[in-house]
Amino acid sequence: MTGVFSLLPEGRPGLLAPLLSGAWLSGGSEDASRYLAAGGYAPLTAPDRLLDRIAAVGLRGRGGAGFPTAVKIHAVRDAPGPPVVVANGEEGEPGSVKDRWLLRHRPHVVLDGIRLVAAMTGAEHGCVYLSDGPAERAVRRALAECPPTLRIDVVRTEHTYVAGEETAVVRRIDGGPALPTAKPPRPFERGVGGAPTLVANVETLARIALMYSRPEAAGAVAGTHLVTLSGVRGASALAEVPAGTHLKVLADLCGHGRAQAVLLGGLFGGLHGTGWTDLPLDHDRLRAAGGGLGCGALHFLHPEDCPVAVATEATAYLAAQSARQCGVCVSGTGALARTLTAVARGQAGDEAADKLHRWSRQLPGRGACGLLDAAARIVATLLAHFPARVDAHRRSACPACADAAAEDGRRFTVPVP
Repeated sequence: MTGVFSLLPEGRPGLLAPLLSGAWLSGGSEDASRYLAAGGYAPLTAPDRLLDRIAAVGLRGRGGAGFPTAVKIHAVRDAPGPPVVVANGEEGEPGSVKDRWLLRHRPHVVLDGIRLVAAMTGAEHGCVYLSDGPAERAVRRALAECPPTLRIDVVRTEHTYVAGEETAVVRRIDGGPALPTAKPPRPFERGVGGAPTLVANVETLARIALMYSRPEAAGAVAGTHLVTLSGVRGASALAEVPAGTHLKVLADLCGHGRAQAVLLGGLFGGLHGTGWTDLPLDHDRLRAAGGGLGCGALHFLHPEDCPVAVATEATAYLAAQSARQCGVCVSGTGALARTLTAVARGQAGDEAADKLHRWSRQLPGRGACGLLDAAARIVATLLAHFPARVDAHRRSACPACADAAAEDGRRFTVPVP
């Protein structure tokens, strides 16, 4: 593991900066005294002004969809009834570590974010939702160190791909299984205990806290991302980088300069081949290129890595992680995984590519959560960026694909630094 590094210009505030400057012992947690000394937990006397600032700088959620944060806060604040604020730290993507890192090492900045959003919405109840044991212990220590002004519960769940989906979060906090529910209603309409609920990614909340303590740098804070960089043949790392940084720069920093392709946004943004080096870390431009930033996880493929094998393992993992509540998801992810496995093993018929093309167009939007969409996008981008590789697999088995189709996601899993 390469560890943790920052590409932020000197003096620009960031979420990793205290660790990199040696503000606390390696492997430890930032304590309350250090966080308070840095301006944390400052009294909030004008919540609407902070909300206006969040809207003005265009802060987007860091959980995956990149939805405008101010819009979500307004929706919860304007809904009838006392709201609830949830810090969502359940990282379903196996290739992401940023949320667990924040909860383990900087729990106070996340709790401060809950406090600030509660003030903006009028919430008197908050919750930290997670599945990581070290993160839970760090959060509970932080709560004991500096008791909050509102009730904040800590809810532990089992780690699965869908457990962090916002309706699954609400369902688990209410005592049920961490499985998605049909929408509407959305959590902002009816969430925890029936109350309007803001489910916000922990990095989003941490950035709100940083924007409040450093108002002069709010735009820069909103335009900075935590990204997880990995690949089977190179190092992995957690990095904090400005929006617009080219993906090739990030690949070079972790020994992935030879990469021929990248899997974007965890398993959300699809595979990208020729031209990926010119892509910037930017929600809109990645979407225009047919991908997505998602949770900010980037998995690099070297020339020795077969994109068919990567797509096969990704879809097999997603099929295994299906909540098995939607028939179209169970059958759709299963069909994609089985057909890709046949392609990878050189056992697919002439109709395989046509089926994959058709399914990747028909399946998105038909499940209760984004898992089916992720599987379909992986297949669609594989076919779009690597048609010759797919065609070659139909004629003969590929040595690099001999063991493809692992369902445990181990190819994409990254340890927390």
